[in-house]
Amino acid sequence: MIIRQPFKPAWWLPGPHAQTLWPRLPSRAHRIALQQERLELPDGDFVDLAWTTGRSGPIVIVLHGLEGGIRSPYVARVMAAIHERKWRGVLLHFRGCGSTLNRLARSYHSGDTGDISYLIDILREREPITPLACVGYSLGGNVLLKYLGERGSDSGLTAAVAVSVPFDLHNSAERLDRGFSRFYQWILLKSLRAKTTRKFRMLKSPIALDRLATYRNFHAFDDAITAPLHGFKNVDDYYNRSSSRQYLSRICVPTLILHAADDPFMTREAIPDASALSPSTSLELSEHGGHVGFVSGPVPWRARYWLDERIPRHLAAYIGGIQRP
Repeated sequence: MIIRQPFKPAWWLPGPHAQTLWPRLPSRAHRIALQQERLELPDGDFVDLAWTTGRSGPIVIVLHGLEGGIRSPYVARVMAAIHERKWRGVLLHFRGCGSTLNRLARSYHSGDTGDISYLIDILREREPITPLACVGYSLGGNVLLKYLGERGSDSGLTAAVAVSVPFDLHNSAERLDRGFSRFYQWILLKSLRAKTTRKFRMLKSPIALDRLATYRNFHAFDDAITAPLHGFKNVDDYYNRSSSRQYLSRICVPTLILHAADDPFMTREAIPDASALSPSTSLELSEHGGHVGFVSGPVPWRARYWLDERIPRHLAAYIGGIQRP
């Protein structure tokens, strides 16, 4: 089901880029105390978890976007919103995105559902009857939707929300190589290239890195680095197998997808139509909002982050907690 969401962006943040960039400005307003946990993985690697403290009850897993983590403002805001509802929040840092680089040569990617699957299994083993939900942003949203489609009724989750998902990775790579969107590509690839360089100063690289500095778009980087590091034949194989759009019809958990038609990380053609969605999946589509943006409010010092209101409202219907209007 597709619902036209009447979100109204702040007048002082016109256009998709202003909506995308404003929420990424650093702020301490939503910082809360977190407890760290290192989760050892079956392949000898690890991921870092960050838990909200002082609560019991339902657990909400948070999956960040590309090169995100606990320092990402959108993560801090949703963790604070989860804590306010008297739930427990746990941020899963993808491999290499936590406090230290991961041990293995491999990293993380848009279709890697193994680690979220393992975390959910661990949490189910620890607390078999605790309601468990998940929220994924951008790359993390793609991972979440793919996981839900792969596992069907055996996902272990009670409810899910995915935000600003790059449903079609081919489309996203092409869009990020055009116009002002190349700014986001430049920032993200700069981080990925630097991280790759740091890692293979300590490890022997299984792939050639002599041209790393020349990979200036995602298609080139993913073809030369991401795909071979993670067992894909090439970039097309990686994008084809990892795009979440093909998994949407198999989702069995009550799932809300929040998306803006003007998202500068992809084109409108990437947005699935109603026929691609399972009966348990709703896509709320607004004309405006940018990428993980959705900022409203009368003036900048009274900005309202609509995602941090809408996400808990959806989850509360399935895992309980304090209701908000």
